[in-house]
Amino acid sequence: MAVWNRKGILHGADYYPEQWLDVPEILEQDIRMMKLAHINTVTLGVFAWAALEPEEGLWKFEWLDTVIDRLWQNGIGVILATPSGARPAWLAEKYPEVLRMGEDRHRNLYGMRMNHCYTSPAYRRLTSRIDRMLAQRYGCHPAVKAWHISNEYHGECHCPLCQAAFRNFLKSKYGTLERLNHAWWTTFWSKTYTSWEQIVSPSFRGEKALQGLELDWKRFVTHQTKEFLDLEIGAVRRFSPNVPITTNMIGSFIEVDYPRLGPSLDIAGLDIYPEWGSAPDREVAVNAAFEYDVARSLKRLPFLLMETTPSMTNWTEVGKPKRPGMHLAGCLQAVAHGAESVIYFQWRKSRGGYEKFHGAVVGHSGHEKTRIFHEVACLGGLLEEIGEITGSECAAKAALLYDWNNRWAIEGAKGPRQDKKYESTVREHYAALRRYGITVDLVDEEQPLNGYELVAAPMLYLVKDGLKEKLETFVKAGGILLLTYFSGIVDASDLCFTGGFPGPLRALAGVWAEELDTLYPKETNGIRMLPDNDLGLNGSWSCNYFCEVIHTETAECCAVYDGDWYADTPALTLNRFGMGETWYLAAHAEPEFLVKLYGRLLFRKKPLTCDRALLPDGVDLSVRQKGNCRYWFFINFSDTEQEITVPPGYDMIGRRQVDHTMTLKPLEAAVIKCAVNGIPA
Repeated sequence: MAVWNRKGILHGADYYPEQWLDVPEILEQDIRMMKLAHINTVTLGVFAWAALEPEEGLWKFEWLDTVIDRLWQNGIGVILATPSGARPAWLAEKYPEVLRMGEDRHRNLYGMRMNHCYTSPAYRRLTSRIDRMLAQRYGCHPAVKAWHISNEYHGECHCPLCQAAFRNFLKSKYGTLERLNHAWWTTFWSKTYTSWEQIVSPSFRGEKALQGLELDWKRFVTHQTKEFLDLEIGAVRRFSPNVPITTNMIGSFIEVDYPRLGPSLDIAGLDIYPEWGSAPDREVAVNAAFEYDVARSLKRLPFLLMETTPSMTNWTEVGKPKRPGMHLAGCLQAVAHGAESVIYFQWRKSRGGYEKFHGAVVGHSGHEKTRIFHEVACLGGLLEEIGEITGSECAAKAALLYDWNNRWAIEGAKGPRQDKKYESTVREHYAALRRYGITVDLVDEEQPLNGYELVAAPMLYLVKDGLKEKLETFVKAGGILLLTYFSGIVDASDLCFTGGFPGPLRALAGVWAEELDTLYPKETNGIRMLPDNDLGLNGSWSCNYFCEVIHTETAECCAVYDGDWYADTPALTLNRFGMGETWYLAAHAEPEFLVKLYGRLLFRKKPLTCDRALLPDGVDLSVRQKGNCRYWFFINFSDTEQEITVPPGYDMIGRRQVDHTMTLKPLEAAVIKCAVNGIPA
């Protein structure tokens, strides 16, 4: 594995000079403007296959030689992409097997991007060849700072090649049909398989109700994606062993189990396009922060922001430009949460094609005299000023269990209601923790829990093998665990646990969940804190959607339901387990209750909160640390001025010493540098 180790934050854009080869003066114009915008890196070659290999075996590298050399001569580095995200027309014509087949079993026509079969031997061979050619030619070029493997891996193929590979995947996993039939519970509806050849991928024309099949198909798609990623990495690494490798993932994107891809990469990469203006800025900011923390948590290290827009998107319902000030605030938030780069899609708007109206640093006017260019340049200058933060980390003492398999299983389950709001529920818990400026990792069930003091696992429906033991070890050692309703329901094959829910977590939670009441949209209940409860909270809060009827076994009751036929039964419990605690929240509670709850849980662990307080709503706080220096990022995403409490230190944006409090205007930011011991640095 190559090590990502550089000084300064990357500021750049996806660059497509192959679109302008008939206008040679464009390159020099672009280089001039890149310098003005403080661009120090560009991503090249993402969709350049047809320009590099216009016919099979006919190579055209001269234009790329010129571009890379001229950029490097002007102090601009390169992230070089492998071009497998979009194949040339000649390739699809000559090797039709490379085109994906949909679940309707019809072969796709040539077109779009990411329309290729990961299993196809022809596509694997041709991709490996062009990747090797690029690595041999440019792998040791001083301009090349990283490899960008393909583009936004996603999608699935149902062709005969994939069907055969899927069956081999299942044979390797289960060994025998008897074990597979048991895991998928095929006796229900008489679906027992008697030969491997009977098994095919899920389709609306065939089987869509067998959840074990659905889950294993999604796992297979991730397996093939990773196999193809590793194929590309191997081709590049052979000739460029010391250059770090990444690929641009899409945060919480549900199609591919990203934590399985993480170990193959030297540094995680993220594409994100927050829809500023679609909701209050504070809400959009929390959702953006969630995506940044998903990316950072893949390796628990800083990541690369590979794509974001400098202005607007063209594919959302409303392509709204960022208003003045939003670009700096939004991109600085990414850096605050661990990004080591801000890279835009795209540098120059294309004249035609699907994304000709997508935002760019340089618009169709072709010059730098625009508001957008000015704001990009201002951000670039600021990133240079705070470049010393490179390599600093966002150390998290709190984590949310956020597992792709759990999401797939919850969303695919037919009941107890169709929209179970798993994704929004996890984000509500995340938002509550973030009100205290706590760094939160988003980890799946297979990632380690070492180093955390608080772990929350909302709706832990699917429990993988080994998770019970991992959680018990965490709590016994003194950790605080929060579980909720709809937890411990099924195993990794989506088979319900017998003996009472929350299944294998029952002893850890100290409760038995008897029933789950699903409330209609207009129905609500209440959570009422009991006198002298262990949290010291008083009053009642609203709950809706899910209300689980539970019985305490070894746990003690801290709050009860206000109404309905289960009034006065436990709604919040505490189970002391070893040196730690397991809390069980039986209902979907209103956000304000979650803020109160997490505030009290955090204060049960003093290291988590010794320098934190409840933040004003809309203020994003993140802390990065390197050696004895801490960098406190405060950004005001509310629509009013906010007074904030700050550590004594030096404001790197305002260029002044600060102490105790300061006021931030809307979209204003501060980066406070101080020593770990609190003495101004």
